[in-house]
Parts: sequence; structure tokens; C-alpha cells
Amino acid sequence: MEPVKRPDKNHQLTLKEFPYIIRWRDDRCTRCGRCTAVCPVKAVVPGVRVERVVSSEGTTPTPKVTRRVTSVVRQVNDINRYCTGCAMCQLVCPNEAIEPEWNPAHKFLHFKNAGGDAYKRGGRRNDPGLSTLDMLKFTRISMLTDPALDAGRHEFHLRTYLGRILPPKDLPLVAEGGMLAVDKNADIFVPPVRQIYPIMIGSMSVGALSPAMWEGLAMGVAYLNEEMGLPVVMATGEGGMPPRLLKSRFLKYFILQIASGYFGWDEIIRALPQMMEDPAAIEIKYGQGAKPGDGGLLMSYKVLKLIASIRGVPMFVDLSSPPTHQTKYSIEEAVAKMIISMSMAWGFRVPVYPKISGTKTAKAVLNNLARNPYAAGLSIDGEDGGTGAAYNVSMDKMGHPIAMNIRECYLDLVSQGKQNELPLIAAGGVGKKGNLAANAAALIMLGASVVSVGKYLMQATAGCLGDEMNRCNLCNTGRCPRGITTQDPKLYRRLDSSKVAERLVDVFKAADTELKKIFAPMGRSTELPIGMSDGLAAGDKAIADALGISYVC
Repeated sequence: MEPVKRPDKNHQLTLKEFPYIIRWRDDRCTRCGRCTAVCPVKAVVPGVRVERVVSSEGTTPTPKVTRRVTSVVRQVNDINRYCTGCAMCQLVCPNEAIEPEWNPAHKFLHFKNAGGDAYKRGGRRNDPGLSTLDMLKFTRISMLTDPALDAGRHEFHLRTYLGRILPPKDLPLVAEGGMLAVDKNADIFVPPVRQIYPIMIGSMSVGALSPAMWEGLAMGVAYLNEEMGLPVVMATGEGGMPPRLLKSRFLKYFILQIASGYFGWDEIIRALPQMMEDPAAIEIKYGQGAKPGDGGLLMSYKVLKLIASIRGVPMFVDLSSPPTHQTKYSIEEAVAKMIISMSMAWGFRVPVYPKISGTKTAKAVLNNLARNPYAAGLSIDGEDGGTGAAYNVSMDKMGHPIAMNIRECYLDLVSQGKQNELPLIAAGGVGKKGNLAANAAALIMLGASVVSVGKYLMQATAGCLGDEMNRCNLCNTGRCPRGITTQDPKLYRRLDSSKVAERLVDVFKAADTELKKIFAPMGRSTELPIGMSDGLAAGDKAIADALGISYVC
């Protein structure tokens, strides 16, 4: 007879090794089962417990020992089902009987590579500290000369330009009757330019976001443009758009992205003859700040029927984009071919620009674009953004901070005398601590014409539970408990698109007020203070020296 094999307890993990420990109150719990039903990773499960009870009854209280079985809620110690701290269990519990507690002594990162796979996650990096943007101050306040404006009483609009702006000497203008007019006989190409709001919604695709979340953002953008007079634009990310939206009048509020996987572009090309409006711009993605050097990745469990139909692929397959556009062999060839072909598709009526990861080679790309008359700008995505699937090591250890990258590129344009011609779009970690307007203003004064925002809007409009302590951050897995980054109808039905749209409008209205409050005391109401670094200062000497701004203490 073979001996019974006992489970190998020696190689199991205790809950002390996990990033979150679930605290459960037996005296408060009514065993309703809501917490175990709602947990997106099944970290809590119903269980049983055998209890030894000593009681004394009757006139001669002789102690009597009995055993009873009670139902409990317990946390599993399976590394593949670790608690992410999203606190959905706490949210649905009617008696406040359960909550996750952050465990600062955890050793999760030692065990994350279960099965020999490099750990992938969504969400921001594990860095709770202040970013460079949050350490910058606005120190130029006009008092006597160049009088300061009152942001509350002085009405002015914040606008910027997306598209290449010709220098004054090259503009095809003639004087007619004391007025400037366009010279129709001039043989010169005038690049398309859009006047937009200086904060745009960054590239988040249909597929990465749930239908409810994406629709909520789209509704909010339409309302901001048509009712509030704020020309906010939204980048689609890779994966195309629903055909009905491509053929609608709302297309003019969207920037269509084409990336190395070309997902969704069949639908876009087919819809070209029926388009009522041109898109705001075309963004050619070469890199992402959260995972520089990697392509895009949409996990198979997000590729359901709607996403598969829009992207023209089978259901339930991983959609991996190559790190580079496979038909191009150099920056020069990539920029020239892609920008020209996309410009031709829309009859040179639409601005076309590339998006790259923040990197030391950004200036090389910029210098190439500066020589290309059809390039409409450059988008640089810094290291501190993104919610897509990426290797942990990529998110934590690779990339370039956006503040210094955008400053170097702007000064490079200044050295060429082209700082007012080619707009720079800055992204990556904007609003990380909730300071959306302040971060955007700092990037504008460092040289950006437009600031792109992504995850902050998830947190502000839909109540995203992720944070820099690796809380939740299930964006890449399709199990988002809020219904923001999932294609599971059971999850995304929790999200109300109209509420997302309403909150988006609130966010942009508040940001508009705060930006005016920052810029008005500088006397800037007719144009953005792009590159006006003399109005910035830092309390950190190293940061001040690196950015070439004032050091204050």
C-alpha cells in the first residue's frame, strides 16, 4: 500500500509575502457572498472552518468539548490569484466586514515570475514619489510692467495649433485694400493646421478601453466642442473606430492613429468615400512611453466579437504589434513614406505627425521632421504613462522622463529658428498626482504646444482604482473591476457612459479655469506661453540646472 502524499507546505507562500492582505471580520460578516462574487481575480473564496468549542451547561457545569463547522471568507495564497487591492469587496460589503490592507513588507516581486514568464502588468510604474513636473513652480508674476490679468474677470480663450505653421515670409499673402488676403496664384504648399485645445485625450483604443468607457469619452468630447466651445480632440489609439462613427460628423474631433499592427485600418480605408468630415489629424505610432522598444499588445481575452469585427481579426487571439513598422528600414524612410501616404489619402487636408517614445534619440527624429514640409508635428510619450500590457521591467526601468525630453527638443528647434513652426506634443505622467492643469502648464512653458493625457482621465471620469502602489492595475488582463478596460459585458455594464461624459466635461472646465489662473498673472491671454521657461523654477538644484530654469529655495 502506497503512503498518502501530503501537500508540500514547505513551498507554499504565506500571506505575508503578498502585496495586500485581506482583513475579514467574522463578527460583522453575514455570509452574503457579495465579496467573493465581485473579486476580479478570485483572491477571496468561501470556505469552512472547524472550531473547538468548550461549554458548561446545567446545574453541574462540567466542561464539555464540541466541534462545529462554520463558513468563512478566506484569502487564497496562490501567486496567480494574488489580491491586487482594488477594494471592490469592501465597496459591495453591506457591513464593512472586509477590506484589503497594503503590506509594505511584501515580497511579491520576488515571486512574480511564476511559470518562468516575465511579469506583465497594466497601469503606472511602482513609484509613489513626486515627478519632476510636480516639483516645478510658476514664479513669474507681473505686477507693474506688463500688467497681470485677472483670470476671473478677464475673458480669454486658451488655444493652440496642431499642424506645421509656415514662417511669415513664406505665407502666400498679399495686401489688398489695406487688408491681407490669400494669394491664389502662389505656387506654394500650405500645410493643414487645426486650432485645438492645448490638452488633448491621449491614444486609448477601442479594445484597450471598454465600449462603455470609450463611448463616454467620445460623448464628452462632442459636448465640449459643440456646447462648451472647447475644441478638445481625442486620439483613437491603434485599432480603428466603429464604422458608424467614421461616417459621422463627429469624426472631426478625433485623431486617427495608425500603428505597426495596422489594426482597424481596413475599416478606415473602406469608410473614406463616405466620410462626412476629415479627422482632426493622423497619428503614426512608432513607440509608447510606458514600453519603449516594444510594440502594442492586446490580450486575447479582450478580443471579443465587437473588437474582432472592428480590427478585422479572429476572436480570442493575442493582437501583437511589431516594435517598428516592418516595411520601413530607417527613420528617414519611415517618416517620408508614412507621412506622404497618409497625407495623400486625405488630399493633404489633414495634419499627419508621428508619435515616439521618450528617448535620447528623440532629437534625431525631430531633426528629420524639421526638414520634411509635410510633417505636422512630433508627439513624445514619456516614461511615466500608459496602462497597456507591458513587462514590469519595461515600465519600471526603461524610458525617458518627458520634462527633460521635451525641453531638449524645444531648444533644438530654437537653435534652428523653427520653434514656432513644428508643434511638440508632450505625454507621460501628466496628472499623476491629480495636478492636471499645473503639469500641463509646466510642459507648455518647457516647450510643448499640446499636452496629451490618458490615465488621469480614467481616474477622474470613471473612478479607476489603480495607483502607483501597484493597486489594482488589471488594465491589461480584461478583468477591470470598474469596467473601464475590459470587454466582458458583465464588467463594463457597471460603467455608465453618460456619467463618464459628464465627468469629462467637469474635468476640462476645471482645467481651463486653472490654466487661466496660471497664465493670466503672466500677462499671457492672446497666446500660450510656449517655451517661456523664465516663468518656471524648481526647488531642486539638479532639476533646475538640467532644465535650464531658475533655482528657488
